[in-house]
Parts: sequence; structure tokens; C-alpha cells
Amino acid sequence: MILGASSFAGNPEDLKEHVESIELYIPKLGIYNGSTLEIEKLDRVLDDISIYDFAVTVHAPYFAGDSKYPSALQLDTARMSEREFSLMEESISLASRVEAPVVVLHPGRIGLNKEKSYISMVKNLNKLASLAEDYGVTLGLENKEGTDPSNFCCEAKELSRTIEAVNSEHLKATFDIGHANLTCGGDPEKLMEFVQTLQKHIIHLHLHDNSGQWTEMYDGDEHMAPGEGCVDFSVLKLLSGYRGVYNFEVFSLEDLLFGKKTLENAFKL
Repeated sequence: MILGASSFAGNPEDLKEHVESIELYIPKLGIYNGSTLEIEKLDRVLDDISIYDFAVTVHAPYFAGDSKYPSALQLDTARMSEREFSLMEESISLASRVEAPVVVLHPGRIGLNKEKSYISMVKNLNKLASLAEDYGVTLGLENKEGTDPSNFCCEAKELSRTIEAVNSEHLKATFDIGHANLTCGGDPEKLMEFVQTLQKHIIHLHLHDNSGQWTEMYDGDEHMAPGEGCVDFSVLKLLSGYRGVYNFEVFSLEDLLFGKKTLENAFKL
């Protein structure tokens, strides 16, 4: 089992004691000035992590309603212009540079015409999958939380259908168990069905916890330490053939350590 953590969970020196992989979370790395990538800042980040010999995955920019999210890095895969494609190519190119096998990206947002928005998203994902193929990396399309009805690909069936519509070996699924728990309303049986439906497409995992219901804060997507909410992490045992990273999307080293114990206990059940 390869354990990983998002780069916002702590500094590389502390994380290296506890995980083998780090997910470079592009919007929070501080490597952009507006929408311009500052190569010197990126090089410093890569120098810092290279000391500790991490395996690496990359999380590309996305759409966020959070006021703290950099406005110049907003990216909706259902509505992409040249700027958005350039941002995605920079993340894909970075993944190729550091030999990261996976670039995580979010599905699009539902516009006034849902069908047109969906068709546009699939068209854009086709282009991005082709670009990923050119760079020798794979995109992991992440399931979003159903507590926000403006998201595409909250349900496992829709995410599977989208991946199959693109039909590329370079577009698979990042299974976010916290998001799935919100979509399933905290019901462990529904969560198990979610995993079974999406299983064949999964190449990457995001691990965090929540209460399984909508809240005013982030629509319930609180990214708590695994074990602090109601997610049944034992459903991950269904992924018996999974060989990718178990990436903890948490905000502190303490949450990472708590989550590691939760995951260990879940696999003993």
C-alpha cells in the first residue's frame, strides 16, 4: 500500500516520515502570479521535495466557490478557453517532468442547459486525454460531492459514463471517498455500491472524512481526518487489485497520523 498526502498537509520534511508520495496541489503551491506560472518558484518547490525522494501525483486547478481560492486559477472543464487549456497543459507537463503517473482534475459545472454543458465537458475531456497521452501521463477524473447540485459526476454511474464516453486509456477515475460519502448521504451500503460501480475505472484515491450531510461550510465537504466523521473506510477493501496511491487530503500532520490509524483499522475489519 502506497500512502500519500496532499502538499498542504505539511512540509516535505515532516511528511516524509509518514508517507511515500506527495500530491502537488497546484492552486496552493504559490507558483502562479495571476495565471502566469513562475518557473523559479516551481523549481524551488521541486527542489524541496526532491531531497526526500517522494513519489509524486499532481492536482490540477479547478473551479471553487471558496474566496480563498486564486481567482486566476478557476477552471471549469465544461467551459474551457485557451487560458484553461494552457493551465491544464502546465499541470500535465509538470506531471511528465516529475514522472507523476496521475493528474487529478475535476468534472465540469452544470450550466443553464445541462445537456449542452455535459457535451462540452466530454469534448474538452477528449482534448485533455489526448494531451495527457502526448505527455505520457493519465488523468484521474474525480467524483464530486452530491451536496452541491451544480456538479457533474457526483454519482458513480455518471462518472463511469463520462470516462467511457471519452474512451481513452489516459482518462480514468480518482475516487474521492469523502465526496462519495456526501453523495451517498453517509449510508455505508450506498457507498459500497458506489465503489462497486466505479471500481474498474479507479487509478487514484483521495481519503478524508465528513458527516455525510450538507453543511453551510463547503456543502459538508470539510476534509476531516479519516475517522472523525462517518465514512466507512472498510469499503476500500473491495479494491483488491488497486495498486495506486492512498492519498490523504487533510490539512495537518495530526490529521494525517489520525487518518493512517483509521485506514489501518479499516483494513483489519
